[in-house]
Amino acid sequence: MLIGLSESDPEAPSRVAAFQQGLEALGWIDRRNIQITYRWAPDEQRIRSSAQELVALRPDLIVAGSSLVASALLRETRTTPIVFVTASDPVGDGFVASLARPAGNATGFTNSTATMGGKWLEMIREIAPDVTRVGVMFNPETAPAGGAYFLQAIEGVAVSVGLRALATPVREPAQIESALRDIVREPGGSFIVMPDHFTTNHRSVIIAQAAQHRLPAVYPFRYFATEGGLMSYGADLVDLYRRTGTYVDHILRGVKPGELPVQAPAKFDLVINLKVARQLGLTISRILLVRADEVIE
Repeated sequence: MLIGLSESDPEAPSRVAAFQQGLEALGWIDRRNIQITYRWAPDEQRIRSSAQELVALRPDLIVAGSSLVASALLRETRTTPIVFVTASDPVGDGFVASLARPAGNATGFTNSTATMGGKWLEMIREIAPDVTRVGVMFNPETAPAGGAYFLQAIEGVAVSVGLRALATPVREPAQIESALRDIVREPGGSFIVMPDHFTTNHRSVIIAQAAQHRLPAVYPFRYFATEGGLMSYGADLVDLYRRTGTYVDHILRGVKPGELPVQAPAKFDLVINLKVARQLGLTISRILLVRADEVIE
C-alpha cells in the first residue's frame, strides 16, 4: 500500500501521522500486519513516474494525496483500488461516476465544494470592506475544471455583492508577479488563491508578492497563513487523512471502492494572521477573531 504526498507540504508529517493513527485505531499496524510504502512527488513529472512505478508494484491499494496524483494513477490503472484524500471535483475530473456511487476503482474524500469559492469571496469582503475587485489566481492546467469549478461560484457571489471578480490564470512562477501587479493598478484590489498543485508549490512567491503589493488575500490551506499569508479557510486536511484510514480498512476487508461513496470534509479551519493584517492596515473584527480556529500573532 502506498501514498503520494509532496515534500513541499510542511504539514506532510502531521498528515502521515494522522493517517497511521486512523489505521491503528482499526487494528492496522505498519510493518506488523500491513506494509506502507511512501513516495514523494513534488512535481508533475515525478508524479507521473511514481504512478507508473507504484502500479507496477501491484499493491493492494494506493492512497493518493491529491487530485493530480489520483489523475496520474487512474491513467495507469482502472483495477488497483485507489483512495484519494483530497479531490475538489472527483466527478468532473472523471475519478468517479458520481459521489454517491463511484462505480470504478477509486473513491475517497473531497476537500471542498464549488460553493467554497463564494465563501472565500465573502471572507475577503469581511476582512477588507473597501475591496472592489478580487483576482482569482489559478493554474488552468492543474486547477479543478481548469479553474471553472470555483470561478463560477465566485463570479456569482461577486455580482450579488457588487464586486468584480477577475480570472487571473498563471502557468509559470514568473507570471505571479505580473498578475498581482495588474490587480494593484487600481485601488480596492485583492485576490483569492485556488487550491491546486501549482499554487501550493509556489506559495512562497505568491505570499511574498502579496506582501510587496500590500494586497489582502484568502488562501485555501492553513500553511499559507502560517507562512505569512493574511487568512486561510479550508478543510482540515489532517482530519481527512485520519478518516482515510476507514476506507483503507473497508477495502482491505473486501469492500469494493465503487461501493464506497465519496465523503465531504467534516471539519474546516479558519486561520487569521493578525501580524499580516496589521501590516496591511486592516482591523479584524472581534466577531471574526472569535470565529477563527487559529490566530497568528
